[in-house]
Amino acid sequence: MSASLRFTRRVWKSFIDNKGHDAQCFPNLVIHRAVPGTVDFSLKIEPSNLNRVGTVHGGLILSLTDTLGSLAVASKGHYMTGVSTDIGASFVRPAGRTGDTLHARATLTAMGKSLAYTRVDFTNSAGDLVAYGYHTKYVGKSSSDPNNVKFSEDGERVIEGNDVD
Repeated sequence: MSASLRFTRRVWKSFIDNKGHDAQCFPNLVIHRAVPGTVDFSLKIEPSNLNRVGTVHGGLILSLTDTLGSLAVASKGHYMTGVSTDIGASFVRPAGRTGDTLHARATLTAMGKSLAYTRVDFTNSAGDLVAYGYHTKYVGKSSSDPNNVKFSEDGERVIEGNDVD
């Protein structure tokens, strides 16, 4: 398993251990792949993820955009992933019903000293785009967190900081 994937899963575990919004809304989120700047996920849709017409609620897409954008930042070695400054989503088609699997790819499109920009593409099991979100984060103070690491370019190894299993 790559160092980037191990680290991103470690950050996700800290979100779940906090027992806040993420743990309540999508505890069954699965991180499949992480390389620096890109993370692939899936989520089995549960009844609590639906709107009143029986399809994925837009609020779930926005919440996932927030969390998955944060994990895209984590995939670059940031343990603390900053705070949101802007977020939005566009909905292309219904994203699924109970029992379906929603797939997502979160990409860190740019990161400077203060701001990080992410995009999350959501697809159904057939690979059709169902929604996409964007997320801007202030990362200025989180850049110096002692738990941060630096990865090799391919994300396979930690080259600076502690690689914790």
